[in-house]
Amino acid sequence: MGLNRFLSAGRSPALRGGRLDKAARIAVSDVLKVKKGEQLLIVSNPESDVSAIAQALYDAAAGALARPVLVYQGEKTQMDFADDAVIAAFGAKPQVFASLSAQKLGKDRNGIASPYTEGGQSWDHIFHYQLYGTGTCRAFWSPGATVESFVRTVPIDYTLLRARCAALKKVLDKALSIHITAPGGTDVRFGLAGRETKLDDGDFSRPGQGGNLPAGEAFISPENGTACGTIVFDGSISLHDRDILIKNPIHCTLKDGFITGVSGGADAKELLKTITLAERNARSYEAQGKFPPGAGERNAKNARNIGEIGIGLNPRARVTGHMLEDEKAFETCHFAVGHNYDGDAPALIHLDGLVHRPTITAVLGNGKKILIEEKGKLSPRFA
Repeated sequence: MGLNRFLSAGRSPALRGGRLDKAARIAVSDVLKVKKGEQLLIVSNPESDVSAIAQALYDAAAGALARPVLVYQGEKTQMDFADDAVIAAFGAKPQVFASLSAQKLGKDRNGIASPYTEGGQSWDHIFHYQLYGTGTCRAFWSPGATVESFVRTVPIDYTLLRARCAALKKVLDKALSIHITAPGGTDVRFGLAGRETKLDDGDFSRPGQGGNLPAGEAFISPENGTACGTIVFDGSISLHDRDILIKNPIHCTLKDGFITGVSGGADAKELLKTITLAERNARSYEAQGKFPPGAGERNAKNARNIGEIGIGLNPRARVTGHMLEDEKAFETCHFAVGHNYDGDAPALIHLDGLVHRPTITAVLGNGKKILIEEKGKLSPRFA
């Protein structure tokens, strides 16, 4: 009897109806393309939804004759370290990895103190090192996943999603800059020269590939120091310990790549609280020897960096207050406060925040402008 069926007595209707088992099989066979004999490491928490998904994934992998291993640890926030046993499990060099965490996997204290290096680049987490550095594993991660969301948003048309993502990448990789406005008051510009678009298109079938499930976004890190204008978050936003639906829009003023002012109601105060905590902890980590000399101040500064602009592309995603799904929703874009995906703006936080109904225009080197979205609707070339 598999783990999933062993714990079936307390399942939700979605579980009892087999929809979770189906979504887990899609994750294993269509997204990760797990092969017979491959080792799949699954890390989760003893929280009902992520635990149920992790167990279903275990069963699906076992059904594919892989070698799944399921490890539990306590719930971790963006500021917490992963348990030592979890970090040690990567020593087995699993070919496939899945993180089903209520919040986050947790930081790698060894990697932060002494980063892993490969080919002139460095990573402060052994998972990122194995995924992007040595390219020995492929993965997906689903922080804060719920059963209801997983069974609704994972079974989608991945051929269409991948085509949309590829079309966006073709434009964004050529763009020198991008201009984004929205009815809520957002009016911001970023440089993109030298940056490469990353895709969460649900194809994590080869070593070195990874992303979220649910999948469904194209995203890119702005050139450092180029963000200027105003972002008004009016959907949902991540804090260091939770995601929230925004009740009063959060106004962020940007200059030279960094947030210089945050205003609004209680939600704005919560964002500032998280940013301040990240700044304080970064300096504290260096004082405690958890960061090498100079890294504390650099991480503290980048707590106000804009590290990502992403475009939601999952047709079944909704804005519910769970960022894992929210950032994939159509008619939204999201910006991240904190570290970027190019490794040259490290920070202790990466806080995604949604903007509704954006108009997004890419500007190419020859001055040509390409409309990507207008008031949330994809331009025909990307639809």
